[in-house]
Amino acid sequence: MALGKQKEQQHEFWVPTDVLAKSPGHPFYAKLNELLKAGKFDAYVESLCAEYYKDGGRPGIPPGVYFRMHLIGYFEGIDSERGIAWRCADSLSLRTFLGIPFHKTTPDHSSLSVIRHRFKLEAHQQVFTWIVELLAKHDLVHGKTVGIDTTTLEANAAMRSIVRRDTGESYDEFLTKLARASGIETPTKADLIALDKKRKDKGDNDDWFNPNDPDAKIAKMKDGSTHLAHKAEHAVDLKTGAILGVTLQAASLGDTQTVAQTISEAAENLEAVSQNPETKDKLHSNWLSEVVNDKGYHSNDVLVTLKEHEIRSYTSEPDRGRRNWEGKQEERDAVYANRRRIQGKRGKELLKKRAELVERSFAHCYETGGMRRTHLREHENILKRLLIHVGGHNLSLILRKLIGYGSPRELYNAGKSLVFFVFGAGTRQDVWHWILKQIESQIIASAKENSCACRAARRSR
Repeated sequence: MALGKQKEQQHEFWVPTDVLAKSPGHPFYAKLNELLKAGKFDAYVESLCAEYYKDGGRPGIPPGVYFRMHLIGYFEGIDSERGIAWRCADSLSLRTFLGIPFHKTTPDHSSLSVIRHRFKLEAHQQVFTWIVELLAKHDLVHGKTVGIDTTTLEANAAMRSIVRRDTGESYDEFLTKLARASGIETPTKADLIALDKKRKDKGDNDDWFNPNDPDAKIAKMKDGSTHLAHKAEHAVDLKTGAILGVTLQAASLGDTQTVAQTISEAAENLEAVSQNPETKDKLHSNWLSEVVNDKGYHSNDVLVTLKEHEIRSYTSEPDRGRRNWEGKQEERDAVYANRRRIQGKRGKELLKKRAELVERSFAHCYETGGMRRTHLREHENILKRLLIHVGGHNLSLILRKLIGYGSPRELYNAGKSLVFFVFGAGTRQDVWHWILKQIESQIIASAKENSCACRAARRSR
């Protein structure tokens, strides 16, 4: 046999459609498509987004394709829209999931950007609410006890680009000015670094901002580094792990300043579930009656506000020593009632549950989901992407209940484990025991079929 050599070949001008490469589809995405079609997802988003288009002209990209591509971002762990567009163009199984025929191109990242700007934030919020209602149909929304926590997302903006709010000077220009004022006429870079180390409150958001993304704030990340960042806050159902509400806020705001908006978002979604005739009976009658927080949310105002709205708080209390309650009877009663609850058996269990389920949602959405660093700017744009991304997390809970796997990677790893169990463990006793059980079950099934066939033959005689 002669050596085959790679040569530049002239492509055929006409290619029959029956010889094009085809894919049977990915089993995970096929099941996800079945789930969306059963809920009439495409009809819903098309009616929802019809107002953003005018009559006449060339038909645009269907809204269902736009939202599916962002769901792919979650399931494949892709952070940028460029990466999502490339992955969809490269995969035949994802083409099948999107419903795009092989003779047409998949949407590129610029198309996703145009559609994102066309669809308002309210449309993305309504799609997220639709997913929460779908969760309720599968008995995955309980709604009574909600855990809340925050995490930081790195912004698409660099610290070296920040400028002074008052003068518009860059950071290097400001340091050079300080060095000259201290007597150094021609400061070197080492001089500027030494001068900067001695300064206090040098990363104050009241003094500095990034002109490319004013919504990004200087904040300390989970690993201790300092970056421009945003803050995402989740409200999670502590019985099922479903995310009932998500907000994106300034990273400079404290937890006590942002919790009210997140509770409000979760309440609106649960209200929609309670108003839906198909899901109202699946929701707890006293929904959103308990909120579980960590010690960052503990303050007099937060506890009093929750009490006024008839919401029981289970908020970890930091050690503040002996406190003076003179003239603060209402605040004292709220703090003491919260203290009694968190010291009880149920309170301790809820705090452990919050740490487990809320942190798990962060890990799935931002670590394996790939959105720890944002590639968009301004809160409205980021929140549009984030709502659908977190919606993918909620859909994974339904798929895990239906097929046992919540992501394509989980299904793939389960398949690898089974192959290793059967073929990779050699002469292990448990492997041979499993194989013998399979053979035994097949023999029994075959014997039953033969017995039924003999009985049918006797009756026919």
